[in-house]
Amino acid sequence: MTANPNIDENFETPDFDEDELGEEQFVSTTAGRKRLFSKELRCMMYGFGDDKNPYTESVDLLEDLVIEFITEMTHKAMEIGRTGRVQVEDIIFLVRKDPRKYARVKDLLTMNEELKKARKAFDEIKYVGEYSIKHSLIISNSNFIFIISGNEAKIK
Repeated sequence: MTANPNIDENFETPDFDEDELGEEQFVSTTAGRKRLFSKELRCMMYGFGDDKNPYTESVDLLEDLVIEFITEMTHKAMEIGRTGRVQVEDIIFLVRKDPRKYARVKDLLTMNEELKKARKAFDEIKYVGEYSIKHSLIISNSNFIFIISGNEAKIK
């Protein structure tokens, strides 16, 4: 392989190609299907040691494998349990014999529950704070009770 004299060896490659507006860019394939995971797969490939901008053919091949895996798992999940529906239990059932996949599914489900609880707690705190400001706030001291309601403040 000969070096191209027009390319500077110290030239840094730019970051991943993104649409200027920050929207997802879909690349059509020869089969007419749109590439849905190209950006994420490029980042994952770089994270696992590939070049910052891997070959498009490599990304396309990996995406084809991912789509095939997702499609097969979805079809299998639709056949077990309630026919025609995919439920979390069906996915767990399908990966139960693969320890790595099973552990990853369990981790993701646990993380999802923790995020739900954190969001709920945050929303409750936010709601209580908004409610007390809008309606009334009672501050008690050993000698005085301040009642703040709307724009009025009373001392009792």
